[in-house]
This record gives sequence, structure tokens and C-alpha cells, in this order.
Amino acid sequence: MTDTPTVAVFRPDDERLENATALLADLGADAVADPMLAVEPTDATPRTDADYVVLTSKTGAELVSAAGWEPGEQTVCAIGPATADALREAGYAVDIVPEEYTSSGLVAELREEVDGARIEVARSDHGSPVLLEGFEDAGAYVHETVLYRLVRPEGSGESTELAAAGDLDAVCFTSSLTVEHFLEAATARGVREEALAGLADATVGVIGDPTAETAASLGLAVDVVPEEATFDALARETLEAVDDGGE
Repeated sequence: MTDTPTVAVFRPDDERLENATALLADLGADAVADPMLAVEPTDATPRTDADYVVLTSKTGAELVSAAGWEPGEQTVCAIGPATADALREAGYAVDIVPEEYTSSGLVAELREEVDGARIEVARSDHGSPVLLEGFEDAGAYVHETVLYRLVRPEGSGESTELAAAGDLDAVCFTSSLTVEHFLEAATARGVREEALAGLADATVGVIGDPTAETAASLGLAVDVVPEEATFDALARETLEAVDDGGE
């Protein structure tokens, strides 16, 4: 490993990517910014006849605010502090943020109180089924509104060639889709197998068990899954693992 580890990050090309690369730099890493997600809004808004409405991302919070959504008497739930902060900045009251910042964490928090309730889940087109199935199992009536689609940006994939050349010390995947798009980009550049081999010698950090499962199903060995589902925790624990030799 080099004295300054090279770490690829795949967040959308906005302040999230800027903040991620700044954090990695502060932690002593050389960040490779290779956005694997771009947002295509659908211009839909959450239904207002539900008892609970669930927002799962900062992007979703910003889109509903721009669309002028008014939640009325609904109980507003945010998965994680970034989503909650974005909602509050837009002037919304946030009623529930689960102790565990995941879909399963929110389901666990609400399981005992949603039997017979109507729940609106407003998110991207690649949301995990955990929320919908979990709430339905708890007896709720669930509706999903797709606020935006997530696509792979044109020209993405610089990091796949670095991985193929063995020039990455670590990667930080923030969702299953970033893993899938990374490998799609590698395939498009003709380096999929080489990139997989390169990541076998690197430290692979991911947010959440679903992302870890996706990575494993696609041939990636995951080294780090932080208990706290935030990029800050992911970056810090991934770099700690790099310092420890990837274990």
C-alpha cells in the first residue's frame, strides 16, 4: 500500500461527492471521484392521504420541497440524519428518524404501531423491497411513489480502469446500485474481470447489508460494513481497514 491510499468514491456529482472527497482528503486519502449515479426526476409527489410518509434520501427531500409538497397531518419519517436534515432545511417537521439508519431499522421502530395504517413510501426507482414488505407484514397498507430514477452517468468508469491496473487501495460503495453501475462501467470498458481481480486486492467498504449482499453476489469480497449507515462511518472504517492491511 502507498503512504497515501487511493480510494474511489461513487456518490452523485453534487455536494455529496464534494463532501465525500473532502472527507477522504482530511483522512489522508487520495480520492478518485467517479459518480455512478445521476438523478432523473419523475415530477411525482407523495400521496397526502396516508397516515405516514417515508422519505429515504436527501434527493427525495429536495425534490418534494421543490414540487411544493405539503404533508398535512401525516407523520413524516426520514431514514437517516442526512434525509432528516434536508427535510428540516426545507421547512418540514420530521417526526421519526429510526435509531438504526436503514429500511429494516425504520420497520422495526414502527412495527408495533402501523397495523391498519396507510404508509406512503416516496423514493427512487431502485428502493429496497425491505420497506414495503416489512410494513405489509406489520399489517399496514403501503403505497410507493417513485420520485426519481437513478441512472449511470455517461462517461463514468475511470475508477474501473484504475482497479483493473491494481491502482486502487479501496472503494466506498454507498448502495447496491453503485456496485452494479461500477461493474456495468467496467464491462463497457472491457475490464470487468480485471477490475474484479484488482478489487480482490483492495479494501471494499459498503453501506448496509443489502449492498454487501449485492457485492457478494457479483463476485466482490466485502471487507467493511460500518454499523452506522453513513458515508462518514464508511470512509473512516474503510481507511482504518486499509491501514490494517485490509483485514
